[in-house]
Amino acid sequence: MLTLDIKDLSPLQIQAYLNHAVAPRPICLASTVDKDGNVNLSPFSFFNVFSVNPPVCVFSPSRRVRDNTTKHTLENLKQVPEVVINIVNYDMVQQVSLSSVEYPAGVNEFIKAGLTEQPSVLVKPPRVAESPVQLECVVRDIISLADTPGAGNLVIAEIKYIHIKEDILNENGTIDQEKIDLVARLGADWYCRVTADNLFKVAKPVTTVGIGVDAIPYAIRSSKVLTGNNLGQLGNVEVLPTDEEIEAYAQSDEMKEIFDATIGDSQTRELQLHLKAKQLLDDGLVMEAWMVLLSPL
Repeated sequence: MLTLDIKDLSPLQIQAYLNHAVAPRPICLASTVDKDGNVNLSPFSFFNVFSVNPPVCVFSPSRRVRDNTTKHTLENLKQVPEVVINIVNYDMVQQVSLSSVEYPAGVNEFIKAGLTEQPSVLVKPPRVAESPVQLECVVRDIISLADTPGAGNLVIAEIKYIHIKEDILNENGTIDQEKIDLVARLGADWYCRVTADNLFKVAKPVTTVGIGVDAIPYAIRSSKVLTGNNLGQLGNVEVLPTDEEIEAYAQSDEMKEIFDATIGDSQTRELQLHLKAKQLLDDGLVMEAWMVLLSPL
């Protein structure tokens, strides 16, 4: 493993390693205004939501690594502490990238990027009409982390209004993860797109207490077939299936086929059962996988 001491690296090297490793990062397309009402629009990928009560986002207009100058967004926020955080999806990603060009102060990146200004309800900066979700925010604080090249400035922004395009909502009135078509930032020129074919669910252990990987029998835990992810799924159950459930499942045609094909060969039987369990786990059928794995050899 490559081990790096930060003091031996330049800011550009640190930036390259972190931007590739800490990813994907959601993109905050921030619209701001200066004291004279000039509009600025700029994307930031050092961004996330950090609280829901109160609802707070944090993003960081870092000092430029090459010359230690600050960005117009930061200067505007010190004059007018209001911002609209516009969420970025695939349909607008090229225009968002164009808005990151370092135009002179006073140039409106909405115009340069071909994006549409939409009046906000509460704050002075306009919203980006093309954005699927727009967050009107007031700035609670700006925390400077240093005055050195690449140093961040944490903008703590409290959300006051949320605007959501109706075509990304599901029948329950909440955001449909498959419809919003988000993009995220990686290292260098790389981005990624969140599409339906690369989405997956992980059961969240909020209301239950999983047995843990350490409670899984050693023969299963040391399997050459099951992955760490598979063991995490198995360890997330609260209770194991009963002997009666295991016996009933063993009577299924698929299980009988495995048993019949491996009579007198316990090693092959164990392998086939683990392969079957992995298939079930990959399909999200955790209790069924447990019943396979606990079947007698």
